[in-house]
Amino acid sequence: MVSWVRRSSLRRLRRRGGLARLPEAPEGASLVARSAMGTLRKTLIAGALLGAGAGVGTALFALVTPGEQQKQAMLKEMPKQDPQGRDEAARTKQLLLATLQEAAATQENVAWRKNWMSGGGGKSA
Repeated sequence: MVSWVRRSSLRRLRRRGGLARLPEAPEGASLVARSAMGTLRKTLIAGALLGAGAGVGTALFALVTPGEQQKQAMLKEMPKQDPQGRDEAARTKQLLLATLQEAAATQENVAWRKNWMSGGGGKSA
């Protein structure tokens, strides 16, 4: 920064015609540079914070995710993994499919049946 004394002496020299033309740094240029640097700084800080958050999230996910042995143990404990449960599920699916096929083939409203396992016995549409 130029001191006040220097500025006034430069102005006097200019007025007298002693100096042809001194290049002055425009004050607007320094403001533009400052704002660009400020924007860049904010962008870098925001990027660093987002990266740190993503890193922490990834680390926590890696810590919480069960290992292969734990996955196998959990699969064994899940319902319908035993043979009896699988057989019951297969039988239920067969009954449901048979009921749907019968409902498609007849004009009777099978939803009114009290016992779906037997044919007829309910209100008809």
